[in-house]
Amino acid sequence: MYLQHDFIKRQTVEQRQYQVNIANSAANVSTLVVLPTGMGKTIIALLVIAKELKNERNVLMLSPTKPLVNQHAQSLNALLTVSDAIAVFTGEVSPEKRIALWNNKPIIVSTPQVIENDLIARRYDLSKINCIIFDEAHRATGNYSYVFIADMFKKQQSERRCLGMTASPGDNLPEILEVCKNLEITNIEIRTKIDPDVRPYVHDLDIKWKEITLPQEFNYTLQLLRKAFAERLKILKELGVLDSATIAPINRKKLLEVQARIQSDLRSSPHPSQTLFKAASAQNAAMKLVHAIELLQTQGVNALHNYMGRIKMEANSKSGSKASRDLLRDPNILEAIAYVKSLKIEHPKVQEIVNIVKDQITYKKESKIIIFTHYRDTSHYLVKQLEKIPKIKPVRFIGQAGKENDKGLTQKEQIDIIRRFKNDEFNVLIATSVAEEGLDIPSTDLVVFYEPVPSEIRTIQRKGRTARQMAGKVIILIAKGTPDEAYYWSSRQKERRMHKELEILRTAFRKRISDPAAVYRNELHHEKQKKLDEYEKKSTLKIIVDHRESRSPVMRFLTQKDIIIEPQQLDVGDYIVSSRIGVERKTVDDFLNSLIEGKLFVQMKNLRAAYSRPLLLIEGDNLLTKRNISHNAIFGSFSAIMVDFGIPIITTHTPQETADFLTVMVHREQKEGDRAVAVRGEKTARTISEQQQFLVEGLPNVSAVLAQRLLQHFGSIRTLVNASEEDLCQINGIGKNIATDILRILNAEYLRE
Repeated sequence: MYLQHDFIKRQTVEQRQYQVNIANSAANVSTLVVLPTGMGKTIIALLVIAKELKNERNVLMLSPTKPLVNQHAQSLNALLTVSDAIAVFTGEVSPEKRIALWNNKPIIVSTPQVIENDLIARRYDLSKINCIIFDEAHRATGNYSYVFIADMFKKQQSERRCLGMTASPGDNLPEILEVCKNLEITNIEIRTKIDPDVRPYVHDLDIKWKEITLPQEFNYTLQLLRKAFAERLKILKELGVLDSATIAPINRKKLLEVQARIQSDLRSSPHPSQTLFKAASAQNAAMKLVHAIELLQTQGVNALHNYMGRIKMEANSKSGSKASRDLLRDPNILEAIAYVKSLKIEHPKVQEIVNIVKDQITYKKESKIIIFTHYRDTSHYLVKQLEKIPKIKPVRFIGQAGKENDKGLTQKEQIDIIRRFKNDEFNVLIATSVAEEGLDIPSTDLVVFYEPVPSEIRTIQRKGRTARQMAGKVIILIAKGTPDEAYYWSSRQKERRMHKELEILRTAFRKRISDPAAVYRNELHHEKQKKLDEYEKKSTLKIIVDHRESRSPVMRFLTQKDIIIEPQQLDVGDYIVSSRIGVERKTVDDFLNSLIEGKLFVQMKNLRAAYSRPLLLIEGDNLLTKRNISHNAIFGSFSAIMVDFGIPIITTHTPQETADFLTVMVHREQKEGDRAVAVRGEKTARTISEQQQFLVEGLPNVSAVLAQRLLQHFGSIRTLVNASEEDLCQINGIGKNIATDILRILNAEYLRE
């Protein structure tokens, strides 16, 4: 039996009553739909959209990635009767075209980042949208774009509804409530595979886990790595940052707590001791060793060998960490690296994968198989091993980001691989986490976990890649006595807890809301929001922002604080607060890179010249320990910026704090001080002394301090120009080389090029 609807093509969508019931509920009140992967969340969205079209309302559908956006748009085009009603928004569509499409299309399917950027730039508003569908709604937490868009929706549209769709919103009540709060959810629709209205459409899923015993050959390497690890723990205990009475095994979580404590002490101390820096380095080295041990235990020799190669590259690089250099001086590590090279055995999981795939293809030659692994190195190695076997056509499916010599796949390449997998050109997909979420990968006969993952969301998504249209099988490989075991039981416990918490929440909603639609309408009546035109009349404060800051959450937070953002291409500064204040914002990484590359002082000089009240803002933590840079060098740069250039420095921990600070400044400058915003600061007329100093600073290797010394000694520029090399060398800070360079510039004949 097929769905019957004026806006849905006939005989295209099977009628499932649970989908109809959920869609009817979601059409009346903001709803979170929690449904197992493969049970038709997209069809529920289709039903909601069809109802909105019937009522002549507009819909915005958001999905995290471009392939998912294109996938949803293709599905809607194939199933809806209205032609040319859907617009796809990605970064490839120009802003001008997006504005035109926004005003003319009833259905917009987009990545959230594009909508966020357009709302910040005020290219359009959300007042024409009546319903927003948030695909993979569990992402609506923290600083993700979904949260910003939902907040702006609340401000700009009074008659609004949200539909969130996910297979897992989180494993505890606070996480689930955060998603509900951010999306203004007042109703939850949950279905599991055992619910009566879902059960007829569920295919059997056989889940097995296989224990793998580590080979004896791994033991010697593990002993060496653990010995090196114990030595770092001893250092941390001796330095007093790790409790010497601790009996329980020190794991990654405990080391992260130690790191937080060290960083807190570094931030709170005006003159950090060498002990703290030594502790930070030992903690960093210990974290690397924890990772190395886990790689050998759960991934194998190849993965550990590649990781050690990356540590060696980092140690040899100019900006490499002290911890990496320390590890490569450790005899235990050097012996472990040499021993690993000599091993002719791989992790037994590899042979187990080969056997599993062979058996499946023998049992059913047209089988499709997905193998999930957390690490790219492992995915690459597995492809090479499976390529050797007749009838097995493996392909690697990874994300877009490039890592060292692994450049990643473009979205076009990802889409092409999925197409070829559907068309049987490949029968084994070896995938990292990119294949877990949402992509239209065809239902498979078998899903294999190379290793368990501790996240219940990722576990559910992985398992959901099979038993969608037919019975399926899941095999999870677990290396005995390794973190694999902890991750497996952790994900199972979290999944059970998630279902329990969801049931509690669903019951609570039902008790509180007997008529969700009536309550929702009542809330809207009392909380009616201002439309954007009223909002804009109120909001007159503006900050000009460099367009390269568009990826920073700071712009989003400023917009939420009713600050008008005007993106421009700025030559100097990042945030222009008024005619006299220009702010250069640097993250900790940006600041350290600029210092190493020698760009920092040039930028400060330009900022000082452009604005009468310049400011440097450094955002983030771990400034003194993040890179292998002497803290004296960092303090020296601070002194030069503040003393030589007269530029104040302020530090913030997060983009939210940065936005808070800028908001206070813009209020003070524009509302209280009544100052306009100008791209180049309104420079006060320079005094004769300032102009003289400016000219002398143009000489080679002459800083602001040296310029002042030269002018004070010689009294005028004329006397300075007539000075000899011996005269110049009398100035503190000027040696023979600098004096020679100054005279060469002053006396050289001008040759027009």
